[in-house]
Amino acid sequence: MATQDELKKLVGYKSVDDYVKSGMVVGLGTGSTAYFAVERLGQLLSSGELKDIVAIPTSIRTKEQAESLGIPLVTLDTHSKLDVAIDGADEVDPDLNLVKGGGGALLREKMVEVCADKFIVIVDESKLCEGLGPGFPVPVEITPFCHEHTLRTVAALPSCAGCNPVLRMGSSSSNAPDGDEIAITDNGNYIVDLHFAEPIKNAPQMAADIKSTVGVVEHGIFCGMTTAVIIAGKDGISVKE
Repeated sequence: MATQDELKKLVGYKSVDDYVKSGMVVGLGTGSTAYFAVERLGQLLSSGELKDIVAIPTSIRTKEQAESLGIPLVTLDTHSKLDVAIDGADEVDPDLNLVKGGGGALLREKMVEVCADKFIVIVDESKLCEGLGPGFPVPVEITPFCHEHTLRTVAALPSCAGCNPVLRMGSSSSNAPDGDEIAITDNGNYIVDLHFAEPIKNAPQMAADIKSTVGVVEHGIFCGMTTAVIIAGKDGISVKE
């Protein structure tokens, strides 16, 4: 039986093997599954199997990993159009809508991934769900200014009914409280994690409502962006498009 890390490695490697070609601009995700895609890209560049690749990282830690592997990096400022972006997800529903941002990189991930011709999501089967919400809290990145007011405003939205908003503490890369200080994202903002007991009834509506709230920078609901999901399970690898 493959361990969860072995499953993550399988999908991470497959995403690069199947979707990245020489000459591409590639978005590099953040997190324990995306880590293996970055690792594979570095291997194939080093071996010469891939050439003329530039990549855009979605976090400081992905940037550091890519630099350590010799992957040439650029930013959206010079390359606003990407051929492909590869990243993990915290939840995937049957319509391939996602919850992302457990690792705290949701703003940069969405900025990069929305610019990609193809967005390839890599997960193990534990991330599949019938409805977003109960399996993983929805992160919302907010400005530090009057953050308690913004937290209350978001929680009071009708489309967020039933959520329990929790300010992320400690490290921004984990939604488990692991410190006494408020967590700070790479962009200097705070994160509120919205905990739901029941599936979100209308994720696209909730996404729009949260985004239009003043004080919100971005949220971790990724609707209508996914090209394909590569899923590692006990029966092997499958792809949903």
